[in-house]
Amino acid sequence: MSLVVGIVILAMIVGGTVGLRLARTAHEPAPTPHAAQAPDYVPIEDVTPSRTPKPRKSYTARCGNNDEGHYNSDNFIVSPGIRNGAHHLHDYVGNTDSSAASTDQSLAAAGTTCQDRGDTSAYFWPVLRDRTDVAGQRRVPGEDPKDDNVGRVLRPDVTLRFEGNPHAPVVAPPTFLRILTGDAKAVTNGSANARASYTCVGFEDRVTTVAYPLCPLGRGLTRVLEFPSCWDGRNTDSANHRAHMAFPDTAGRCRTNTVPVPKLTMTLVYDVPTGPSFAIDTFPDQGHAPVTDHADFVNLRTEASTRHLLTCLNTNRAC
Repeated sequence: MSLVVGIVILAMIVGGTVGLRLARTAHEPAPTPHAAQAPDYVPIEDVTPSRTPKPRKSYTARCGNNDEGHYNSDNFIVSPGIRNGAHHLHDYVGNTDSSAASTDQSLAAAGTTCQDRGDTSAYFWPVLRDRTDVAGQRRVPGEDPKDDNVGRVLRPDVTLRFEGNPHAPVVAPPTFLRILTGDAKAVTNGSANARASYTCVGFEDRVTTVAYPLCPLGRGLTRVLEFPSCWDGRNTDSANHRAHMAFPDTAGRCRTNTVPVPKLTMTLVYDVPTGPSFAIDTFPDQGHAPVTDHADFVNLRTEASTRHLLTCLNTNRAC
């Protein structure tokens, strides 16, 4: 057993990786911005294989890989109007207006990077950086170096996949429906809302939720961000940005008083430097922990685009 895996197992025994990080944060100095902490990384070969579910027919939204370089450290859902409100950089595809200044009106009037010009939805997530390549770092307006998000931003291959529900037809999500997945402050809040999983290309049956996998030669690091897909049928948002949405149960059923909407899963694939030398951007006090990974989505589609999406998913065919 490797030293890294031993550390991860010890963390789980005494209360989980997040608990270990909290204890370390309280009693030890913060890590240097260019060094990783051992419990945050595990060789993919040391992750126990699991049975992967058979994928359902799906609709893929082709919105590019942020070739336009649309980045900012804002979050117009959680901290509207506040520049650098996220204290970490976001990657964006889809809606071209997304920033602290975004409103429903500006989002509705904006363009899109999606091939389906009727899909002007906003899709965004924290960037992943090569934290050894400080020389390659390019700051964007609004970024604060004190946030300790250091290194060259790595660009992923992006797949945005929508799936139907196995028990009921999905309904049209309302315009401007806001959905979050994960918890950007999971180190502080605990892991109840942590949802991201990680694997490597060619090792998809080995999935970790508490550590970054170390992939052979650094190739094919894969982040998987699955969104809740049971809507309360009334609200496009809620005070905590979560209460109006829920995840289905393990069988895929939505609970009483909710209805299924198309389930979004973001899959982000990177080539990274070998070894524990990369991490996602986080709030300064979250230590770049993988359990803080998260993503955001705002639905904005024309009626025709929505009709095509629902037809694909409710007839269980690939589109």
